[in-house]
Amino acid sequence: MNAHLNHSRGFTVVELVMAMAVGVVLLAAVSTAMVAGQRSSTGIERKVTTNQDARAALEIMASEIRMASFNSLFTVNLWRDPANCNVSGNQTWKGIQEATATAITVEMDIESSPNPSGVCGDTAGEIIRYEYDAANLRLTRESITCTPGRSAANALSFLGPIAGQPDVRTVEVANGALPVFRYFDGRGLEIPVATLPAAIPNIRRIEIALLVRSADADPNTGQKRQMAYSTSVIPRNHGITGF
Repeated sequence: MNAHLNHSRGFTVVELVMAMAVGVVLLAAVSTAMVAGQRSSTGIERKVTTNQDARAALEIMASEIRMASFNSLFTVNLWRDPANCNVSGNQTWKGIQEATATAITVEMDIESSPNPSGVCGDTAGEIIRYEYDAANLRLTRESITCTPGRSAANALSFLGPIAGQPDVRTVEVANGALPVFRYFDGRGLEIPVATLPAAIPNIRRIEIALLVRSADADPNTGQKRQMAYSTSVIPRNHGITGF
């Protein structure tokens, strides 16, 4: 019995220290991998969210701008001055009553209850204005109604930070000097902004470009993710002549 016990021995101090060191290294490796995975997942999530917000905004803008100059009744003097809702003195501009690098106002007679009314702006969604607000890194959308008179200004944040709500985290529109709107004629040539608004009747295609960045920095790089999105819109009704 005593001989058996004498031959039994435990771990030495050196062995215990080595085992603990190996364990610490393994734990550190596992922890590093977990943190890296979490950061990668967070970065991907922010990229996906930014992509979804920008794509959804572009789709809505394209669908509304595409309907510019819709006038199925061929009503004369349909178009309104968006500043005051009076009959526009620029009827040849039709449903594009404002066109700059940072803003556009489109008009259409789309009321469908029961048929188009032949009056533009008598219902919501017939006069829409988009504008890039560089100071607040956002794009605003305003729906203008004209009954009675011009509705009070109600430009709302469409994509980007919401005014008065800094706690709401959202993407930022950081176009800077990059034009949000570019205009092209029927030959595919870009219409210089300096020739607008006089050249509005020549518009046949509108390109929308958004430089969007995530609200929070990417945990891997410490920088905000920045991505560019664009789409091209053909306002088919704007090229129709005869009214």
